Amino acid sequence: MSAVDLIVPIKSLARAKTRLRGAADEGVGDPVAHSRLSLALARDTIAAARSARGVHEVIAITSDPEVTSVLTADGVQVLADRPEAGLNAALRFGSEALLARNPGRPIGALQADLPALRPDELADALAHARLILEAGTAPRAFCADALGEGTTLLVSAAGVPLAPRFGPGSAEAHERAGALRLRGEWPGLRQDVDTPEDLRRAAELGLGPATLAALRTTARPRR
Repeated sequence: MSAVDLIVPIKSLARAKTRLRGAADEGVGDPVAHSRLSLALARDTIAAARSARGVHEVIAITSDPEVTSVLTADGVQVLADRPEAGLNAALRFGSEALLARNPGRPIGALQADLPALRPDELADALAHARLILEAGTAPRAFCADALGEGTTLLVSAAGVPLAPRFGPGSAEAHERAGALRLRGEWPGLRQDVDTPEDLRRAAELGLGPATLAALRTTARPRR
């Protein structure tokens, strides 16, 4: 299997990570601080993915102009979310565009809230997926989140539609659709961040620099 093109979908910052609101500023919930943290999660995720072996390119898909501007400055290719109809619609749109561009390259979807992701973890997970897809064992493979219920990574074989089923219970939904669950530790790949408790667990693993900077910027001074 050749290197994977990864799509990272990112919601509008005004609507992103509602259960995480207040985590950036000790419960205050300032929208600027919240947006800064949400964007930082995505930047750290993408930076780790771009450094991983087995990744050809990382493409962000978003309709948010601030996200587009910041990621473009980071050197990330950004695809406009033209459907603006939710996560799975954005991923289908992005995967169809990439399949049309290069049908011989496998495609993956990576969640944008993995601030503790390490490049070697992602590389190892993709290597496991490669064995499955090249053997024809399944058309797709996925990595479940730390609870085993959600999905943080979905990879399809070259020429195979991504068929994303992200959302509540997505791990089971992807299995029912024929995707094979990847087995491996990969704590940073599995630790997505939806709540303050998730952020605490990710911090125990080691947050990326953008997330650390966002939290330092909004931290209240001690008296």
